[in-house]
Amino acid sequence: MSDIERHPKTIELPPTITVRELANSIQSSPIEVIKSLMSNGVMANINQQIDFDTAAIIAAEMGYEATLETLEDEEEERGEIPLWRRMIAGEDQAALTQRPPVVTILGHVDHGKTTLLDAIRHTDVAAGEAGGITQHIGAYQVEFNGRTITFLDTPGHSAFTAMRARGAQGADIVILVVAADDGVMPQTREAIAHAKAARVPIIVALNKTDRPNADQERVKQQLAENGLVPDDWDGDTIVVPISAKKQQGIEDLLEAILLVAENMDIQANPKGKVIGTVIEAELDKSKGVLASLLVQNGTLKVGDEVVAGIAFGRLRAMFDHYGRKISKAGPSTPVSVMGLSEVPPAGELFYVVDSEREARDIVNERHQAMDKASASPKSAVTLEQLFDRFQAGEVRELRMIIKADVQGSLEPIVSSLNDLSSGDININILHAETGNITESDVMLAAASKAVVIGFNVSADAAARRLAEAEGISIRNYEIIYRLTEDVEKALKGMLPPEEKENTLGHAEVRAVFRISKLGNIAGCKVVDGEIRRNARIRVFRQGKVIHEGPISSLKHLQEDVREVRTGFECGIGIKNFDGIEVGDKLECYTIEKAAVEESVF
Repeated sequence: MSDIERHPKTIELPPTITVRELANSIQSSPIEVIKSLMSNGVMANINQQIDFDTAAIIAAEMGYEATLETLEDEEEERGEIPLWRRMIAGEDQAALTQRPPVVTILGHVDHGKTTLLDAIRHTDVAAGEAGGITQHIGAYQVEFNGRTITFLDTPGHSAFTAMRARGAQGADIVILVVAADDGVMPQTREAIAHAKAARVPIIVALNKTDRPNADQERVKQQLAENGLVPDDWDGDTIVVPISAKKQQGIEDLLEAILLVAENMDIQANPKGKVIGTVIEAELDKSKGVLASLLVQNGTLKVGDEVVAGIAFGRLRAMFDHYGRKISKAGPSTPVSVMGLSEVPPAGELFYVVDSEREARDIVNERHQAMDKASASPKSAVTLEQLFDRFQAGEVRELRMIIKADVQGSLEPIVSSLNDLSSGDININILHAETGNITESDVMLAAASKAVVIGFNVSADAAARRLAEAEGISIRNYEIIYRLTEDVEKALKGMLPPEEKENTLGHAEVRAVFRISKLGNIAGCKVVDGEIRRNARIRVFRQGKVIHEGPISSLKHLQEDVREVRTGFECGIGIKNFDGIEVGDKLECYTIEKAAVEESVF
C-alpha cells in the first residue's frame, strides 16, 4: 500500500462541480481527470458538471478523500470560491501561513487610478532606495506597518475579469477609485459589477477630495444606490477619503487593506505545490519570452520546470519588481521570469512539474484537447437549458446582464425581472446599464456564466465575436413584456428554441439610386464578409440601428446575384425601406433556430 493510500489528503467538494474545477481542486490536469472519468464509464468535457459521488471517486484515485461542502460553502459556491482557497484545499492545514493580500485597483477613466498607484509606490521606502521601479512586471509590493501588500496594476476591470474567465482570480481585494468631484460613472458601475461577480471585497478610495467642488456625501449616496453602503452609514463598505495627487489619506487606505485582509484570513503553504497566475507576458527579441508571474502557493525557484497553458520551460532567471535577480519567490510575490517556450496568455494558471518530459506530455495533451474543442463549437449559456440544469441540481440562480437604450426602459425591466425571482430559481442581475452591448459585458458573462439581455440596443462587432468564441447567449428585445415573458417561460421550462443570429458581412452605402419599380437602391461596397440575397439587413446611422428587414434585391454590374463578397460593389434593395442615405452602414445577417446543446452552467 502506498503512502497516498494510507494517508489521503482531505478535500471538500460541492454537490456538483465542473471537470475544470475538480482538476484545480485536486491539483491535477483536466486531461487526467477526463481520462479517469472515461475509465469509470463517464464521458465528460472540461466544462461539464459532474455530481459529488463521481467527483469523490476521481478524487480518491488521485489520493484525496472528498467530503461534501457545508451549507456555508454551498452559499459561497453560488458566487465564486476564491482561487486561494481552492489552491490550499489539498494542503496540510498545519503548514498554512498568512500571506500578503493581492490588491487590484479599478475605476472610471480619469478618476485617478494611475496617480493612486504612483502615490502608493512612493510610500515604499525600499523603492526609493533601489532607485525606483526599474522594470514593469504588472505588479509590485510595498511594505507598510511591517506587513507586505501586493498590488496588480494590470489596466481596468476587463483584464481583471479576463483572469476570472480563464479560471484565475488574481486579486483578493479590489480598490474602487471614485472621484469626489465626479461621482459614480458608467465605468464605475461596470467595475462594481465585475468585482461583485467575483465575490471580492471592495474598498472605495474616494479620490480628489481636495478639490473645491468635491461632494463626498453625494458620492456616498450614489455608492449606496449601487449596493456599496459606506461604513459610516452603517454599511459594510469601507470608504477612505484620499487625494492621490497630494498623497493624502494613502496610509489610511493601506491600513484599510490590512484590516480587510486580516478578516479574510488569506493563507498559503510556502512549502506546498507551486501554483499561481500569469500577470502578463511578451516576446523580447534579445531575451526571448518574458513572463510576469504571481506566485499564490508554494515557493517558485530558478530551475523549476513550469507549465502555463500550452507554454512550458525551465526557469533560467527570475527578477523581482525592482529588476533585481532573485533565486526564489514565495506566496503573493510577483516575479518576472525567463525560460518559457512561448508567450502564455494573461490570466492563465501556472504550476511546477517534476520534469521536462512531464511538462511536454501535459502540453501535448492540452494541444489535443484544444484541437478537439475547436472542432466542435462552444455551447452557449442559454435560457433554453436553464430549467433542465435546475432539475439536475446544476443551477441555483440565473445570472443576467441587462443593457437597455435609456434609463426609463432599464428600471421597469430590472423591477419586472426581480419580481420573477420569487420562485425556486433566483434571478441575479450582475450588471444593469444603458448603452450598447460591449466586449466588457460579454467578458463578465463568460466569467460568471451569465446570459446577456439587450433592449433596443445592439452588440458591437467585438462583443459578438467574443460571445461566439465563449459560447455566450445574447438575446435582443424591443418589447418589455416579451423579454419578461421569455425569462418567466425559461424559469418554468417552457421556452422554445432560441433563434441564433449569424453575421455574414458589412457594407458601406456610397450612393443612392432611385428605380421606379423598386424604390431607393443603395450603391454599396462590401467591406468584410459577404452580402447574401436571401439574408436580412440591419441599417446603422451614426452608430444607431434605424431599420432591420429582408433584402429585396441584390445586383452586381446590373446582374442579379446570390452573393457579393469583400471588396466588390453592389446594389442592395431593402424591403419596405426607402430611407437609405449615403454614409449608412449595413450589416448582413441570417437567423436560424439554435439547437439545444450542453450548457456550461
